Amino acid sequence: MDLSLTEDQELIASTAREVLASRAATAGARALEGDAAGYSAALWKEMVELGWTGLAFPEEHGGVGGDFLDVCLLFEQLGYAQVPSPLLASVACCGMPVARFGTSAQKERWLNAVSSGRIVTAAPLPWDRPGEGPVAARDGDAFVLDGTATFVPFAGSAEHILVVARLDGEPRAFWVDASDVTLRPLGTIGADRPCHAELDAVRAVDALGAGAADAISLFGAAAICAEMVGAAQRVLDMTVQYATEREQFGSAIGSFQAVQHHCANMAIDVLGSRFIAYEAVWLLSAGRDAAQEVAMAKAWVSEAYERVCALGHQVHGAIGFTEEHDLHLFSEHAMGSSLAFGDADLHYDNLADELNLH
Repeated sequence: MDLSLTEDQELIASTAREVLASRAATAGARALEGDAAGYSAALWKEMVELGWTGLAFPEEHGGVGGDFLDVCLLFEQLGYAQVPSPLLASVACCGMPVARFGTSAQKERWLNAVSSGRIVTAAPLPWDRPGEGPVAARDGDAFVLDGTATFVPFAGSAEHILVVARLDGEPRAFWVDASDVTLRPLGTIGADRPCHAELDAVRAVDALGAGAADAISLFGAAAICAEMVGAAQRVLDMTVQYATEREQFGSAIGSFQAVQHHCANMAIDVLGSRFIAYEAVWLLSAGRDAAQEVAMAKAWVSEAYERVCALGHQVHGAIGFTEEHDLHLFSEHAMGSSLAFGDADLHYDNLADELNLH
């Protein structure tokens, strides 16, 4: 089994790491604390110029001709650098469902929009409150949406929102103009500046076919797993570096057996997370059914990333909790990303469904 990256994929990952490392000091999560948009407009422009927004889409729709696996390498590097951006929301949650379930006309319209860097975002149904969320009703050949979409990332900067609403009891995905929606910003520890989007008889500008609603959560969960893998790797790297530099009793603390065990357990969690996350990503990229693998990945990686951060704090001690140290940024990111697209408990339930245990 060959799990190595191709030469092109190695180039994607290395280029992304170089770009983000050079910009993280000015565009990272720390620099954007308190910023209304939650991302760097200059870095976003650079991402668009580098082709990141169109990496996963065909050239005929403004893309670069890559696939979902390629763009997940970018999400991993975004997690490693802790640089918030609308890339995951626009590409994974909006672009991929259109690419998979959209008509030719919808692909022409929306994939070109995503590839060109126009910011769009998605609002799946609330995974923690079944039965809630927006509802849609037919109005001739059109659709009208009412209700509240929760925790919509980067909604304040988006031109359009892909809203999942129930139509005749079944989830469907509808594009709405963001200017038609009342946004209520939420104060969270995350950097994605989420909003509640209140829809009052909002007419959809387009509707995707069956399957797109579930695809938003599947692609979103797989993508954020890749992001968490990168972030967990960064926590491991900074912890190992600290353990080799910090001295107590005349020796580097990395020579102490307890610290060595902590770092070893962190490394196991990071490697396991990478393998299980990228299996789900690969299956989705290949167009195969991956509901079971996504549930397994999201459940495992969410808990593993939190364990890695907890052990990182054990090694760093008090310094890791200070505002001056980067470790607290990753711990906050772990809390938010482990809940996004459903926490571990929800995905354990999803996995039980996939195994026909319910």
